[in-house]
Amino acid sequence: MNTGEQLIHADLLVEDASEVVTFAREVPGNGAAGPRTGSSMRNLGIISGGSVAAYQGRIVAIGRAHEVRKKIRLTQDAEVIDAKGKVILPGFVDSHTHLVFAGSREKEFIQRAEGKTYLEILASGGGILSTVKATRDASHSQLLEIGLKNLDIMLCHGTTTVEAKSGYGLSVEEELKILRVIKDLDRLHPVDVVSTFMGAHAVPREYAGDTEDYVRHVIEEQLPAVKEEGLAEFCDVFCEEGVFSVEQSRRILEAGLALGLLPKIHADEMGATGGAELAAEISAVSAEHLLYSSEEGIHKMAEAGVIAILLPATSFTLGFGRYADARAFMRAGCPVALATDFNPGTSPTLSMQFVMNVAALGMKLHPAEILCAATINAAYGLNRGDSIGSLEVGKLADMVVANVGTYLGIPYKPGTNIVDKAIKRGRLVVDEGRLVV
Repeated sequence: MNTGEQLIHADLLVEDASEVVTFAREVPGNGAAGPRTGSSMRNLGIISGGSVAAYQGRIVAIGRAHEVRKKIRLTQDAEVIDAKGKVILPGFVDSHTHLVFAGSREKEFIQRAEGKTYLEILASGGGILSTVKATRDASHSQLLEIGLKNLDIMLCHGTTTVEAKSGYGLSVEEELKILRVIKDLDRLHPVDVVSTFMGAHAVPREYAGDTEDYVRHVIEEQLPAVKEEGLAEFCDVFCEEGVFSVEQSRRILEAGLALGLLPKIHADEMGATGGAELAAEISAVSAEHLLYSSEEGIHKMAEAGVIAILLPATSFTLGFGRYADARAFMRAGCPVALATDFNPGTSPTLSMQFVMNVAALGMKLHPAEILCAATINAAYGLNRGDSIGSLEVGKLADMVVANVGTYLGIPYKPGTNIVDKAIKRGRLVVDEGRLVV
């Protein structure tokens, strides 16, 4: 019985887990610790035999099971979840996806097997442009239905926050359609959906051979229309040879920033084009892909505090035979995050667990580093590290209860969904691996 302190109300208690992975701030009372870098990515803040209590969607108590029980008073309708023999950890944050699209691109698997490169497929009218056509032909309601179903799958695999980029419209009307769908997905689905405008994803057929004119269209027409409706938080661009140059990417991102859209950048995916250096120059929130980033670019990103969002499932799907050098970023002191890059052509996976499997097997990352990259660092990659990504008093009660006895088992079983329960803002939304909302 708690005799010295007033009891804290709780309407949710997840208790007696074998491990609670908190990623709590390293210095109590010192405010948010920020994204983890280097060796600090292994600081999990594990509580053995731990519990987490929440009230009205936020965490109110966390610690050893008996300690939490002493601190709280359960409301009459409180939900109590037994997590004995399981692991409680923050909900996964998927910080790079292309969630809203229509159509499919199975044929590209065959083309790649026959030796065609990604850029060759794109130049022949496949790749992004084939998805652009299908997405333009789809209605708002059709895209919404597809998006909701995909979010259901993501949630069942433990993702509680997801970023969604536009970029399959490539015109004012069609980009706005996609961004309105993203807004509706955020409103209608338990998963929080963060919106990124990416009109500079490719050059549409109607601008073929005149990339500069399309850049002008993005800056002068698309961006102001997006701003007027308040449909995006970030602006992204595909900075790559054969797509948008460093100079063009800079202009687009600076134009977005002038309208209040924070910069992100697809950088150095197919070659060292200077995308990492540009990300540092403009103080982007994140740079993404980064397979070929130079040593100088990596160090500049670290100095500028840019989050490196790495996408190993894309390398796996494209058969690149190489992955972004996560260790180089970590040695430089650059925060590393992981994401699915979910899209119909180059990474058709909805599972952050699969990404973690590939990060372990392909990138040789430690399970602790992988979990850090999929939770707290990914949250900072979306400017949400102060509210999600770790289990701490005051943060949103976004949690996963995993069917493993130790966190080491999370990236250990490729192709197996280890999520038993998912909790979003203090509400049970997945139970025994199935949606309950």
